[in-house]
Amino acid sequence: MVSQALHYEVEQFLYREARLLDGGQFYEWLDLFTDDARYWMPTRETRERREDEVRKAGELSLIEDDKNFLLTRVKRFDTGLAHAEQPPSRTRHFIMNVEIVGEENGEIEVHSNILVFQGRYEKSENFFVGKREDRLRKVDGQWRIARRKIVLDQTVLPRVLSIFF
Repeated sequence: MVSQALHYEVEQFLYREARLLDGGQFYEWLDLFTDDARYWMPTRETRERREDEVRKAGELSLIEDDKNFLLTRVKRFDTGLAHAEQPPSRTRHFIMNVEIVGEENGEIEVHSNILVFQGRYEKSENFFVGKREDRLRKVDGQWRIARRKIVLDQTVLPRVLSIFF
């Protein structure tokens, strides 16, 4: 059982993160990650048994970045060469059902559901639905994301995944 104060603190951290993403404050968003962070989105495949749908670590994934690669992706936005984000997408991140499911060695495991809207130009809109499994760690008294696993419910995705989750 976690305290109500800790749960509130974690929710506020995740809501702030969503605000930074939606505001295009990507460098500030990157500051929310530990230096050894892993940001991972495995692929899904519809199978007979539900627990086998998500690919395991080391198998094919849609995204598998460390903090340095995330920084490279953010810097690319500044170059004007990230054509999938010219002009930038309008996004809205909804974070729901936040649950602290474990604590180990000063880190906490947080599961949440996400709904992300992406608008491109005036004619392209995408909605992404899924869950995030985060490992949060306190660094200098502040929560940081040490690991993020994003599992989307969709198996068919738009041509380019150019936004962050």
